[in-house]
Amino acid sequence: MLRGISDAGVVAYKGIPYAAPPTGNLRWKAPQPAAHWSGIHTASQFGHDCMQLPFPSDAAPLGTKPDEDCLVVNVWAPEARTSSKLPVMVWIYGGGYVNGGSSPAVYDGSQFAKQGVIFVSFNYRLGRFGFFAHPALTAEAGSAPLGNYAFLDQIAALKWVQHNIAAFGGDPGKVTLFGESAGGGSVLTMMTSPLSRGLFQQAIIESGGGRDGLGGMPHLSETANGKPSAESSGLAFAQSKGIAGTDAAALDALRKLPADAIVSGLNMASMFQAAKTYSGPMIDGKIVLETPQSAFLAGHQMKIPVMIGANSRDIGFSFAKTMQEVVAPFGANQDLALAAYNPDHSADPRVVGTRVAADRMMIEPARFIAQEVAASGQPAYEYRFSYVAASMRKQWDGAPHATEIPFVFDTVKSRYEAALDPSDEAIAGTTNSYWVSFAKTGDPNGNGRPHWSPYTPQSDIILDFTDTGAVATPDPWKARLDLTEQLATAKP
Repeated sequence: MLRGISDAGVVAYKGIPYAAPPTGNLRWKAPQPAAHWSGIHTASQFGHDCMQLPFPSDAAPLGTKPDEDCLVVNVWAPEARTSSKLPVMVWIYGGGYVNGGSSPAVYDGSQFAKQGVIFVSFNYRLGRFGFFAHPALTAEAGSAPLGNYAFLDQIAALKWVQHNIAAFGGDPGKVTLFGESAGGGSVLTMMTSPLSRGLFQQAIIESGGGRDGLGGMPHLSETANGKPSAESSGLAFAQSKGIAGTDAAALDALRKLPADAIVSGLNMASMFQAAKTYSGPMIDGKIVLETPQSAFLAGHQMKIPVMIGANSRDIGFSFAKTMQEVVAPFGANQDLALAAYNPDHSADPRVVGTRVAADRMMIEPARFIAQEVAASGQPAYEYRFSYVAASMRKQWDGAPHATEIPFVFDTVKSRYEAALDPSDEAIAGTTNSYWVSFAKTGDPNGNGRPHWSPYTPQSDIILDFTDTGAVATPDPWKARLDLTEQLATAKP
């Protein structure tokens, strides 16, 4: 039994264990069953977010102190039960796979529950707790899946939903999995992993990429595509802590390291500097067989309805110092690229370079996934989130990465507080309603909102969330995305 907290017609159940604490000898093992309890378990507070080093500029600051004991799930449900089972939305947070958690106020699921959806969020292991390989681990695991422990956590949470959500009034056969940034990338991985088949029926990807990007994923044990193996990264980390060898004693020493020593300064601000000792997600041969790009091109993904998009000023990394360096990758199309990416004739290569980088990392990959989903015969709905909160319009010339989240959740009051404008609340209500309708029916339309047509390459229609409302339009960035697509598909 669980006791939640009721507020404004919604009951929230927080901090429910879905797996045993992944500590001690369970560090770097697949999630194990949670302990049973007798009587009533009070589920009124969030459990710990997973172990990490938070960073000050996080768009979704944590509400708990991070800890290794963190594998918990949260559920928001309407207080008034209906005779029919309700659709379910399961949220995967972002944070570059090194930061994030389910406790931030902007991830509150109340608005979904108020509209007749059971909302679920959960924690998954991060950084070296979530992605770690070492020859001693490989030897210990035998034929068991290993390396991508974060993805195993996500699969375990989805199985928890299948086994338990009916008790909250939810329909385990009507689950929409959605996430942002690393959470969106996780949704793509769940769509392409053989271990997550049948655990959800619809997907929403917010700024989750879809292309191989920076050379794709490393492999567990082999050097591939110029990337060192994940095991070599694990060995380098062990050596940085004075642990040599590849035997059980080395693994025991690694498991005895304090949690802070495993984090070792890793977060969103330092992850590129930590590349030699941190692999991130990897191709392991059991959980992840191929990159999402490869899987979608081969038609190996789950054939389900998808909503996908990115923000108008999404994330991208450009190190170009001159305009020539910005357009050089476009080869014979350099003049076309300059015209498409610099229509305002900016003299700052950083500004134009960031546009190119965002298209390559987030915006064109979203279109690519929409194209492949449509080609598989399933409905795909592509969006662009361009809305900028009224209080930020003098600072931002578009919607930065992750800024759509409080509008999707309709939690703009907790994000903007005294600076909240009625226009912010209006677009939040509209955005949240599209997401809810998709969860309920597989179609985001309804209730008089601007019609959002399924994506086809011929029409290239997107729904753009602009400062004046949602607008269905042929993609105004088609020319530049076509150029970026040519880069993504060019043979080396």
